[in-house]
Amino acid sequence: FSEGAASGPTIPVDFLVVAGGGAGGNNSDAGAGGAGGLRTSFGSTSGGGSSAETSLALISGTSYTVTVGAGGTIVSNANGNPGANSVFATITSTGGGGGSRQGGSAGTGGSGGGGAYDTNGAAGTASQGFAGANGRGGGTNLGGGGGGGAGEAGDTDGAGHGGDGISVSITGAAVFYGGGGGGGESSGSTQKPGGDGGGGAGAVNSGPSSVAGTANTGGGGGGSGGGVAGSNGGSGIVIIRYPNTNTITVGSGLTSSTTTDGSDKVTSFTAGTDTISFS
Repeated sequence: FSEGAASGPTIPVDFLVVAGGGAGGNNSDAGAGGAGGLRTSFGSTSGGGSSAETSLALISGTSYTVTVGAGGTIVSNANGNPGANSVFATITSTGGGGGSRQGGSAGTGGSGGGGAYDTNGAAGTASQGFAGANGRGGGTNLGGGGGGGAGEAGDTDGAGHGGDGISVSITGAAVFYGGGGGGGESSGSTQKPGGDGGGGAGAVNSGPSSVAGTANTGGGGGGSGGGVAGSNGGSGIVIIRYPNTNTITVGSGLTSSTTTDGSDKVTSFTAGTDTISFS
């Protein structure tokens, strides 16, 4: 005879795990922050143009870690800081890359940061997000590159525009997550928008300030333009969906809420880190 470890019944759990977005570069014509990496099992599409992942089979009574990644922060006259990773059980999404300052370097990440007018954008992470765009250094057309998004690369929709994120309906409503930030400009007059999914717009030297990535979307922060500062990235989010016959226990270190959609419960984690379990 042999004795094995006891285990409870398995519970099918769908997930959306979005990391924190990167901050924009903080210098003249700086690049934007890239969106936090996005991984999901719900729907047909996940980040970086990949197919949705397989849902998890979790064991009743077992503890699983949940971490909601913070957005990256700006630094005076420097490249933007990356966003922090988000985690659910075996799933980790990578924080978005920071945007480049003049003469600096954009950061790789879940989605890549955009380059300043004299630097290149950085790569995203496979199956999580796309690359940030190169900056523009031609005459009066100076500008930072858009940050990469979960659904497309920076500058896809126009020079300096943040890449769009992905619409996910795991809560029962379609919501965009993972938009890249917009690049900054010192020579132009038009603010470059962030991508759908919480990306912040870039700054213009004589006009609007940059905009931070939206909290709980993983959006990248806008880049600086001239003397107008860049902005922080938005925090990430973890959302799980499971049968309404099960009950979740959430550790005190997490901020969460639970709703019901049809025959499922949906729990959204918006801040913190701790463990959860099901019964």
